[in-house]
Amino acid sequence: MAVVGLIGSGHIGGTVARLAVGAGHDVVLSNSRGPETLTGLVDELGPRARAGTVDEAARGGDLVVVTIPLRAYQAVPAQPLAGKVVIDTNNYYPQRDGQFPELDAGTATSSELLQRHLPEARVVKAFNNIFFRHLLALARPTGAADRSALPVASDYTDAKATVAAFLDRIGYDAVDAGTLADSWRFQPDTPAYGVIYSADPTNWEQESPADADRLRAALAAAS
Repeated sequence: MAVVGLIGSGHIGGTVARLAVGAGHDVVLSNSRGPETLTGLVDELGPRARAGTVDEAARGGDLVVVTIPLRAYQAVPAQPLAGKVVIDTNNYYPQRDGQFPELDAGTATSSELLQRHLPEARVVKAFNNIFFRHLLALARPTGAADRSALPVASDYTDAKATVAAFLDRIGYDAVDAGTLADSWRFQPDTPAYGVIYSADPTNWEQESPADADRLRAALAAAS
């Protein structure tokens, strides 16, 4: 089974790691502060998890998840990710990341920026539209009546298939949301972002399943 490397091990990264370990994957965790800061999470996850440097997570992962603030995307090492499928969980928050003129103008998406930075990798946008607590709570076995779906977007059909298979193993259906240029349809302030998995739009603490049909309708409603 594929080893999952994580560049960034915060709320989303740590949750993806928990789901991956639960599905039988080994994981290599990393962050910008160093492996020694991840001892608690590694201990919690058990023998399938280990901490490393960002470079070690990039090299050690068969599938690599980049889950860091957008402002730091150029720090992601390109060479060790050549030929790999890279899941991008990022969103553009100007108040956190500063201004990106291309993103402000709508001439590029944040995942297109990462793909340009990693020209030999195959970037797939996923996990960016769901609250981390909902991501953990809504995972269901294949075929469950209340299974939720997550959107995936990429310029590479085979990479989307790889990520869809990974999502299936960790508890989610996948909906093909098109290319990276189309990924704006599930970025912040769209119908498919966040609230679709919440029982109460004003309080994201309580999760609510969102199946593939509901997700497709939300994606179609983006404007």
